[in-house]
Amino acid sequence: MAKWADSLIRISNHEVETLQKRLADIVERRQTAEMKVAALDAEAEAEALRADGDIEAGWYMIGFRQGFKIRRDQALLDIDEALIEEAGARDALAVAFENLKKYEHVAEAAKVAMARKFGKLETAALDELGLRRAAVGGR
Repeated sequence: MAKWADSLIRISNHEVETLQKRLADIVERRQTAEMKVAALDAEAEAEALRADGDIEAGWYMIGFRQGFKIRRDQALLDIDEALIEEAGARDALAVAFENLKKYEHVAEAAKVAMARKFGKLETAALDELGLRRAAVGGR
């Protein structure tokens, strides 16, 4: 295979691998934010159960709920941002895969064309050799 084809494929493979790692990082970040929301919800539910029937806890719960809402809203925002970034990363990865396949196809086509050319040259050389032998043998 030609050096240019090897280089294109190697660069394209590197791009695909880089985008796969980036996508994995984004997915991990999103999942972490989703777990944080679940943990916050569980904490809020447990806190509400503890405060149920406790008159003094009423004042405490006002501050707790405000802080909970802020932290939960931030985690939901992190999830939304990660989902948008994840969609972009998936699109970029799809394009990189398409490019890799195109380069591999072009490289394979160049290899086949080279093999055909070599076959034609070899056939022509054998034909010429046969003609020379016929000319020498026919004298």
